[in-house]
Amino acid sequence: MARAATAAAPRLLRAAMLLLLLVAASRRAAGAPVVNELRCQCLQTLQGIHFKNIQSVKVTPPGPHCDQTEVIATLKTSQEVCLNPAAPMVKKIIDKMLNKATSN
Repeated sequence: MARAATAAAPRLLRAAMLLLLLVAASRRAAGAPVVNELRCQCLQTLQGIHFKNIQSVKVTPPGPHCDQTEVIATLKTSQEVCLNPAAPMVKKIIDKMLNKATSN
């Protein structure tokens, strides 16, 4: 019976080592950065919004996170909306905001 116990010890040791390696590998993977965080913020855009409702506008140029220009307006209600950068009304809003910023 002592022989059976000593023969099982290497198997148990191998199983424990394998379990330890699997746990260590899963911990490392859990801390790895997620690629999905780099994505466009604007999935849907508005063609325009009344200028009086806008507090600020942020224009994000294309980059590794997104292949299109994004225009995000923060409203006076603190809500953020995405605007279509190609829409004529949005271009006017951006021009007004730039003029407002340079005149201050």
